[in-house]
Amino acid sequence: MSLTYFEAIVVGAFQGVTELFPVSSLGHSVLIPAVVGGRWAHDLDVSAPESPYLAFIVGLHVATAAALLVFFWRDWVRIIGGFFTSIRYRRVRTPAERLAWLIILATIPVGISGLLLEHLFRSVLGKPIPAASFLIANGLVLYLGERLRRKSPATPADAPGAARTDTAGTTLAAADVRLSRLSFGRGVLIGSAQILALLPGISRSGITMVAGLTRGLTHEDAARFSFLLATPVILAAGALKIPDLTGPLGAGIHGQILAGSVASFVSAYLAVRFLTRYFHTRTLTPFAIYCGVAGAGALLWLTLG
Repeated sequence: MSLTYFEAIVVGAFQGVTELFPVSSLGHSVLIPAVVGGRWAHDLDVSAPESPYLAFIVGLHVATAAALLVFFWRDWVRIIGGFFTSIRYRRVRTPAERLAWLIILATIPVGISGLLLEHLFRSVLGKPIPAASFLIANGLVLYLGERLRRKSPATPADAPGAARTDTAGTTLAAADVRLSRLSFGRGVLIGSAQILALLPGISRSGITMVAGLTRGLTHEDAARFSFLLATPVILAAGALKIPDLTGPLGAGIHGQILAGSVASFVSAYLAVRFLTRYFHTRTLTPFAIYCGVAGAGALLWLTLG
């Protein structure tokens, strides 16, 4: 695999941004090498069996998950603490405890589906033409999600910047309190939407946000819940494939993996920092337009070029 450090950094930066922006990182990982062509199209092929590119992508995913953990570290301290207090006292009562179990239950469907279907979807559909088509479909889903979303006006207690204290005296962010009010059924439904992100071109964050919007969440809360749900999924998927980094697939490209991972971490951190502010007042519509235009452009380039 002739992946240069420059290529590794470029791909890593794209991974960090597109994993969190609702535009599909896997779709871009498939389409960018195909559109660039040459050795990129040959070497950076996620559908090829035993491709070293897979080991490289694993490193980028772990770096992206690490960026999410760093950005939301306060939330994860509360959530993990809520999980252990729930186990200790055999209850699910406080916002932190409910949010912990919401995340656990909501990630089970995609975890099982990923183990069973990831290889099939990647090998059969992880090719440029299907990826471009699914990217167009992703744009349509984002657009329809905006049209169909349920508006749920916030109460004074839910105003931005508000906070509450649970019975253990832990100050909780207002957003975490609002999310904890989701029923477990709705939480599982929103989390299950991530299964569609196994298709290259369908965005994990985008499809989860749309599911949240149609269940009455605001853009800000839907984005936050999407990022919290994505963290354990991305981290677990990367951890399961870490042996690829130290095995034959990662041989000779450890330096490029490290460089790409650093670029992915930095770009993912900046992306989540931007998006948590962006969705405070704005919508998915610009991303829907981008996906439609980029997918259609890639499809024309690949079929007519």
